[in-house]
Amino acid sequence: MDFAKLLKPEAVKVLTSASSKKRLLADVGDLAAFAYDLNPGIVLECLLAREALGPTGVGHGVALPHARIEGLDEVVGVFVLLDKPIDFGAVDRQPVDIAFALFAPENAGVEHLKALALVSRTLREPSICAKLRANPDASTLFAILSESRQQQAA
Repeated sequence: MDFAKLLKPEAVKVLTSASSKKRLLADVGDLAAFAYDLNPGIVLECLLAREALGPTGVGHGVALPHARIEGLDEVVGVFVLLDKPIDFGAVDRQPVDIAFALFAPENAGVEHLKALALVSRTLREPSICAKLRANPDASTLFAILSESRQQQAA
């Protein structure tokens, strides 16, 4: 599993309008609709249902919202960098400015877990998060994420 299979360049965006967790998740749904032709309302509904089980803010300003989506054929991702951090109910109570959302088919077992592990490992690296926060350009963000995994694998 690598970012080239998981994330399209058009699924990476810098958000300037997210003022709440729900607004961020709605924006993620819109981006998933644009990049992967998913229904934004269904994406938002599934993300909110997952958040109701427990927040996906993992700490250090990072959130990993995820959901299973009916009709999806493969695990896909959406990455957003927020220009202003928002409260996400993270475990360390720190506001979130990096979110990587994962969407998996309803029956994706191990592939979903591999993707979640890849993203989690990558975004646990302080140096990678620092690079992401310092480069508010979607194509640069995509390059940083793509290169980070290649460096880790080497």
